[in-house]
Amino acid sequence: MTRKIITASAQMGPIARAETRTQTVARLLEMMREAHSRGARLVVFTEMALTTFFPRWMIEDEAELDSFYETEMPSAATLPLFEESKRLGIGFYLGYAELTPDQHRYNTAILVDQTGSIVGKYRKVHLPGWAEPLPNRPFQHLEKRYYEPGNLGFPVWRTMGGIMGMAICNDRRWPETYRVMGLQGVEMVMLGYNTPFGHLNQQPMDSLTLFHNHLSLQAGAYQNATWVVGTAKCGNEEGSQMGGQSVIVAPSGEIVAQAVTVEDEVITAKCDLDMGRIYKDTVFNFALHRRPEAYTLITERAGVILPEEP
Repeated sequence: MTRKIITASAQMGPIARAETRTQTVARLLEMMREAHSRGARLVVFTEMALTTFFPRWMIEDEAELDSFYETEMPSAATLPLFEESKRLGIGFYLGYAELTPDQHRYNTAILVDQTGSIVGKYRKVHLPGWAEPLPNRPFQHLEKRYYEPGNLGFPVWRTMGGIMGMAICNDRRWPETYRVMGLQGVEMVMLGYNTPFGHLNQQPMDSLTLFHNHLSLQAGAYQNATWVVGTAKCGNEEGSQMGGQSVIVAPSGEIVAQAVTVEDEVITAKCDLDMGRIYKDTVFNFALHRRPEAYTLITERAGVILPEEP
């Protein structure tokens, strides 16, 4: 018996700085309903799906900065997503900026099951950019100023018929992200991103932004025998050009669905969660082929201490 779940990636076009939560949630609801109309039981929204990508600016007014964060989930503005999730029987991944009661700030994603209940939370670990603004740049990348590194690790959740994991944007570039979840048997990794062009100021690298996005997602999927759903915020957002090409990647590393616009767009694929088992039992049978003792020996000689595996 195969375990097939029709999954949607709900790519978002730009969110204007002045756009309200109510307006943004209305767009998310429309895409959730479209995904459901195609038979989807899970929809993956993007990183920071409720606001514009505010780390592109130096914001010194504390009240203005706080306005971009969520202090509770669900809130009055986001509750309709949870109610519609329950009504339709469709789960979702949602990225947003989180401000905790003790004033910690994180780039966060939650996983909501098909009853509209939160079953998992993840906080972005690999923060890109800088803590201080750089001179002569049209846009900054100040995630290190506005967020703390995530403190929840890379857990997985047994829900919606599979073993589910979450990551956010820059996490996709780091093999540890997938491997820690892969060692826990992950079968689907959900990942939203807001990736601008030109943020490195290195033309040879910046021209490869979309290629590197797919390369990271496909490599992570194949090497850990898992589905990966990558969902973009894209288009011209407040003058900053962001990459799209949201994808659903199979455990084989193959892209099975891809967005073709830089607007709100829903793509879907029937994801057989048992497909990863073929790779887990053969090429990437960790118990049979992986040699963690060799890594330990090499790193000890180099004076590097590895974190304990889950």
